[in-house]
Amino acid sequence: MSDDADDPDDDWFERALDDEAGTEDAPSEATAEPDSSAGDDPTPTAANDGTDGERDGESAPDDGDDSLFEEDFGSALHDTDAPAIDADVGPGTDGPEGFDDLDFVLGGDEPDFDEAVDSDLPRLELGIEGLDRMIQGGIPKRSLIVAMGSAGTGKTTFGLQFLNHGLEQGERAVFITLEESRDHVITSATEKGYGFDEHVADGQLAVVDVDPIEMANSLASIRNELPALVEEFGASRLVLDSVSLLEMMYEDRAKRRNEIYDFARSLKEAGVTALLTSEASSETAYASRYGIVEYLTDAVFVLQYVRPDDFRETRLAIEIQKIRDANHSREKKPYEITGDGISVYQQANLF
Repeated sequence: MSDDADDPDDDWFERALDDEAGTEDAPSEATAEPDSSAGDDPTPTAANDGTDGERDGESAPDDGDDSLFEEDFGSALHDTDAPAIDADVGPGTDGPEGFDDLDFVLGGDEPDFDEAVDSDLPRLELGIEGLDRMIQGGIPKRSLIVAMGSAGTGKTTFGLQFLNHGLEQGERAVFITLEESRDHVITSATEKGYGFDEHVADGQLAVVDVDPIEMANSLASIRNELPALVEEFGASRLVLDSVSLLEMMYEDRAKRRNEIYDFARSLKEAGVTALLTSEASSETAYASRYGIVEYLTDAVFVLQYVRPDDFRETRLAIEIQKIRDANHSREKKPYEITGDGISVYQQANLF
């Protein structure tokens, strides 16, 4: 890390947390949405336009005038809460709206996951009713998780709900968004009853919006400083929404793979349970857009549309592709996105 990174006045994390009020009146710049029709190698952007020499081994110069965030990261880190979703479904019930023709059955006393794993690893719940019951004992703490799906499958909601559950238990959390403005994230969560505005004000939650191009240009500095800064803030949960926008900043495949690998490693070193959201490949729901993050993460949740010919309407289904050091259901289960968040119908069968 350069000497500049050691200067507290020039620290990207601290600068991101300064003077929230000063940014609320400024219009947020819309982040361009990735072109789903683009191939594996998108059009070069400012992140790789003439900067390959820097990105190949050196971190970009730390320009004190160009902050990654418009506010200090310490100020950005503040509150959240998690909604309890009652999704108990048994025989004779109609099930969720639009799922009337599904086979709802009572699973009995035995859960639909494998035998209990003998492990002393500390665990945590995601905070998503139904999905947590599909995981025996919960996700191992300090895991790196990815929620993968196409547009509209609820990836951002998954992240908000994950943080909210931790905040309700007194944990601290960080939400980094590359897609929406900070205010939009807080408003969206608050409308779901998560109370992000209060958690931000209390210093329990940090919501940070950053341009993906700027983040790519400064990723070496960020990943070097992130573990210590997150530890200083005391965060136990972190969400990055979405890693696909960061991946598309790199035209060269090898560079993209190496940068994302190093960033994933920095999240592991930060000691938090981190959730990345990722766009699914246009060819299959079981691979990410660039085919990288599912191999770097400890747990993969696949959110997808189900469109069988004999169904009257499109439905949403979730599947746990893998969780290291935890047994889990391997069935595909229907879910809904409601005003309260995601509700997984663990006792329902799609077919």
